[in-house]
Amino acid sequence: MADWPGPDEVKQVLDVTSEDWDDTLDRVLASAIARVKGDVGSWTDGQEPTDNLAQAALRMAELLALRPEAAAEASADPTYMRLLKGSRQRFAIS
Repeated sequence: MADWPGPDEVKQVLDVTSEDWDDTLDRVLASAIARVKGDVGSWTDGQEPTDNLAQAALRMAELLALRPEAAAEASADPTYMRLLKGSRQRFAIS
């Protein structure tokens, strides 16, 4: 199991060197983690993410920060979807 990514990882992915954006990046990261948990489905408190889910949160943070419209359509992002593969616990009913 892995840990959720931290703000320093997000700063590295986004190539942010200033500390002026720390509060914003903290919110972006919290939103990204919440999105991954929601997309997985049944998430219990204290559950640790897999490496793929931690990376999916980092990818979602990147999308939220750089292209919010793409984050809204995350199901169209092949990288994000590959990282979630096999982790979803909630499925659509047909």
